[in-house]
Amino acid sequence: MPRLALYALVVCVLSVVAAVVSFVEGSLLGIVWILLAGVSSNMAWYYLRRARAEKEAASA
Repeated sequence: MPRLALYALVVCVLSVVAAVVSFVEGSLLGIVWILLAGVSSNMAWYYLRRARAEKEAASA
């Protein structure tokens, strides 16, 4: 797994946890955490697909 994809995945998980904690405490700041989770999950998918495409291009 590429390092940047792993970092993005960690940020995604941490932001989901922060969103849950925020909503449990009654704060609407969790909305920002949910948006951050969406962006970081998209980044993780992008880096994974890019690494897979590079690997396939190198083997071809």
